[in-house]
Amino acid sequence: MSEDLDSLSADEIAARLSGSPEVRAALVRAGAEQGVAEAQAVLGQMLLDAGDPRAGFAWFNKAAAQGHLMALNMVGRCYDLGWGTPVDKARAAECFRVAAARGLDWGMYNYATALALGAGVAEDKAAALAWFEKAAAMGNAKAINYVGSFHEDGWVVARDMARAADLYRQAAEGGDFRGAFNHARMLLDAGRVAEARTWLVRTREGATPAFAQKARDWLKASRWPELEELLC
Repeated sequence: MSEDLDSLSADEIAARLSGSPEVRAALVRAGAEQGVAEAQAVLGQMLLDAGDPRAGFAWFNKAAAQGHLMALNMVGRCYDLGWGTPVDKARAAECFRVAAARGLDWGMYNYATALALGAGVAEDKAAALAWFEKAAAMGNAKAINYVGSFHEDGWVVARDMARAADLYRQAAEGGDFRGAFNHARMLLDAGRVAEARTWLVRTREGATPAFAQKARDWLKASRWPELEELLC
């Protein structure tokens, strides 16, 4: 039986949160089992990270049922990627839509992505851009990068490379690895190779293996194939 959190003082809770991983995990689980939505959402993420997506999915659902928006977004991610549940793109998009409508920037980003790709909903790039812009206005670096892509590729809006370059810079500075690579591309095109090298290193530090390979392939086919080593 978990410890009653109501019996702990604020100082005791703070001490446990700053304790060992095992102590923190026990406190989070106690909160989750006692119905604290934030603890349920955190426990869901801990279990997902620990390789138990089915249990993580169950806790995300419990927190989402209490109106926890990030947990609802994570339920959507689980449906989207098959974490602890069969893939269901339509249900994922609906979770993202509700989280977005209630003001969560990550819900906005994920719903916009679904609209842009036609994943679980009808493709609607104009609506996607509107949601990306809302998330970007809240400082979401990944959304800022995606808005940059719209301006670079001329989706919905007129092609505007200067605007795209500025958005990629913002996304890169905000910590998005895709933004870092796109910023590096724009710098290379402008002849600012030394600056681009810095952002390619940043890309490597944050990128998924799949994206790093994609970036290396782009560099191999570019005028700067020697820079590929920066992403290894």
